[in-house]
Amino acid sequence: METIGKKKAARTEPFAAGSTAEMKVASKRPEPTRLSSVAMAVRLLKTFSEGEAEIGVTSLSRRLGVAKSTVYRLATTLVSEGLLEQNPETEKYRLGVALFGLGALVRQRMNVATDARPFLFHLREATNETVHLAILDREEIIYVLNLESNQAIRMRADLGARKPAYCTAEGLAMLAFQPQSLIDEIFAHGLVPRTPKTNTDHRHLLDALAEVRQKGFATEDEQSELGMRSVAAPIRNANGRVIAAVGVAGPLQRISDEALASFAPLVVDAAQVISARLGYQSLSGF
Repeated sequence: METIGKKKAARTEPFAAGSTAEMKVASKRPEPTRLSSVAMAVRLLKTFSEGEAEIGVTSLSRRLGVAKSTVYRLATTLVSEGLLEQNPETEKYRLGVALFGLGALVRQRMNVATDARPFLFHLREATNETVHLAILDREEIIYVLNLESNQAIRMRADLGARKPAYCTAEGLAMLAFQPQSLIDEIFAHGLVPRTPKTNTDHRHLLDALAEVRQKGFATEDEQSELGMRSVAAPIRNANGRVIAAVGVAGPLQRISDEALASFAPLVVDAAQVISARLGYQSLSGF
């Protein structure tokens, strides 16, 4: 939650950007620590190209300027994480499919956020509450777009912020349409409560996901943050796969049961319009 007015003024910089005082402060900031092994691993991955999809240890060693043993250790670690693969016939290395998954996640985030933006602005105008766009990354949601309410007391979520999927409306809206294997994985890791109202019972969560599939939207009542309620609906791509969720959130004192009920169809409509924008054609609704 955030209030405007005094808090906003308190965040104002004490001097203009580019001033001498600001440059002096900036010069005193510590440089972030650079992990040489991570940097070397990134350099190794960047060595591959479309014209040279497979490279051996000797060649990688020469190009990176490090010993073969170092290259071998780095490559072995990257293979174990799926970022590299080794051709069993040539023993040369190539980029792994895990990188494709990461790249697809970035592309998905960019495409959905771009196509959804105008409809999310309209949703914020209709509800006068904060509107979120989130995508699913395994057991967590990532906020990729956040349009804050103009009201003094409001909910916010920084871009790139993560939350457990099982206790957020956006997460529930997406989890309801994911493979059972992902749900089992979440159960195996445990449902850790974020608030006293977080649902940590496996049976209750399965019932909640079934309700989302029936209604077409999910609700959250202080399960993620005390004093906050939200409603969210899933967004599908051209293949019909749920890839994101749009949600409206606000403080408990404004989001009554009646308000939540009135927001739900607006959120579902926004999700359906965005889905259609992405190429999804629904014959019988969500």
